[in-house]
Amino acid sequence: MTTSPPRSRQRPAPEPPSRGDAPAAIVAVKRIFGAETGNYFLLLGATLFLVVFGLVMVLSSSSVESFKASADFFTGFLRQGLFALVGIPLMLIASRMPPIFWKRWAATAMAIAVGLQLLVFVPGLGIAQGGNRNWVRIGWFNAQPSEALKVALVLWLALTLLKKRDALEDWHEVAMPIVPVAGAALGLVLLGGDLGTVIILISIVLGAVYFAGVRLRILAVPVLILAAAAAVLMSSGSGSRGLRIHAWLTGCASDDLYSGTCWQTVHGWWALASGGVF
Repeated sequence: MTTSPPRSRQRPAPEPPSRGDAPAAIVAVKRIFGAETGNYFLLLGATLFLVVFGLVMVLSSSSVESFKASADFFTGFLRQGLFALVGIPLMLIASRMPPIFWKRWAATAMAIAVGLQLLVFVPGLGIAQGGNRNWVRIGWFNAQPSEALKVALVLWLALTLLKKRDALEDWHEVAMPIVPVAGAALGLVLLGGDLGTVIILISIVLGAVYFAGVRLRILAVPVLILAAAAAVLMSSGSGSRGLRIHAWLTGCASDDLYSGTCWQTVHGWWALASGGVF
């Protein structure tokens, strides 16, 4: 009579830990950094690089003035770094919000941003710096409402172009309501004299409609008109912008202009002379 050898009792393989076994904080971080495609990480990496690069430039450009004002080279840098520490987590949270959230709040955000931009014209709240009236001061807090307007304009344009995605061949459909609403927002910023921000906002509008699928033949005429208007606004007037452009065009030949309107031009020449184009 033969007997089979006793079977060794094998231990069952351990089950992998379920998501519920992981700490909630780790799960939350994984969800924030999770992505369906690699484009998310490409955009995230580019954004973080620009933030770090911007902080380095802030330190380079503000260290001497910070030391003169507070005997500390890092005052301006630390202030901007604090904003980055607050903004980066908010950016990651915003990136995980569902599209329905942004659709629901796009119009409201635009209305709030326009209302904030109006505050720059309220006596006691709006303040002028560098020849532009584009700041608001409430107590110790200073801010530029046009920064909120940039974000709100992106959201509102995306929602509007989504609704009109089947009529982008008709320039009447593209113009309404983008021209009056975006034009009003641009006009408020322009009234404050901030031409640089106006150019950025115009670029946002043109970029949005182009990537939404609007044909170049529809965009050609407004682009030419805006380019001509920008050239006139930048070169005309007696403000610091017009004087600096005039000094640049005339060659900054006068030594009397060195410490005034030719300051940027001359220091730009010095930078190119010592550091080269790159």
